[in-house]
Amino acid sequence: MNVQKIGVVGAGQMGNGIAHVMALAGFDVVMNDVSQDAIDRGRLIVSGNLDRQVQRGKITQDAKEAALARITGTLALPDLGQTDLVIEAATERETVKTAIFEDLLPHLAPHTILTSNTSSISITRLASRTDRPEKFMGFHFMNPVPIMQLVELIRGIATDEPTFKSCYAVVEKLGKTAATAEDFPAFIVNRILMPMINEAIYTLYEGVGNVQSIDTSLKLGANHPMGPLELADFIGLDTCLAIMNVLHDGLADTKYRPCPLLTKYVEAGWLGRKSQRGFYDYRGDTPIPTR
Repeated sequence: MNVQKIGVVGAGQMGNGIAHVMALAGFDVVMNDVSQDAIDRGRLIVSGNLDRQVQRGKITQDAKEAALARITGTLALPDLGQTDLVIEAATERETVKTAIFEDLLPHLAPHTILTSNTSSISITRLASRTDRPEKFMGFHFMNPVPIMQLVELIRGIATDEPTFKSCYAVVEKLGKTAATAEDFPAFIVNRILMPMINEAIYTLYEGVGNVQSIDTSLKLGANHPMGPLELADFIGLDTCLAIMNVLHDGLADTKYRPCPLLTKYVEAGWLGRKSQRGFYDYRGDTPIPTR
């Protein structure tokens, strides 16, 4: 199927990034969220990020304006029904995602492909709650979407070949690289990344090092662009905890047990950059370690 029009559920960090790259690649995008403020904020972020690309000579001013013109916003989820491909980019909670797909189903065109940007939840299980498991798959972008080059494509047990090929063609049109993953908890990237972050939090929890020494050690000792605790704050500690719980529950291996300190931070509402406090305090001009 030749995908031309794309629906994006969610105008937040991931959703507006997906809308950005899709529109820039020439797709028409319908972006949905629960409030007009969220949609307006998402469009503003897209515009600002496109401006940065213009300033760096990555795209022209005309390309920026054309991309913005391709993005429309809507509060009505049924408006996404006549798109060729829907990418759900809502919060990382299965009940929320399932409710979105259930609300969409009565309005979908017969050919519409459903996908989820989930970073860990079973694609097979999400697909089974819809009327088209063969036209359902995981479409996992990395954050920040306009910069990161990888997209994980995850087939559910029922995903058919035409659906996979259509999604693969979309990734190619974006100029990104697709990595295919089987439908096991957290797929590839987060199956490897999150236990590393969780272990860094255990290292902090056990007093082996403080926030600064742990992040400095991985940046300079392993050549990582960001330290694991800084990266956890960037991703969101609630998201990190959710993925670790999916790994722990899905694989029943104690090596995936979330660190109690991670749980405590989430319980405190210290979720990282988005709440201004996590392993660093972002309320001042310079981030300050909280431990």
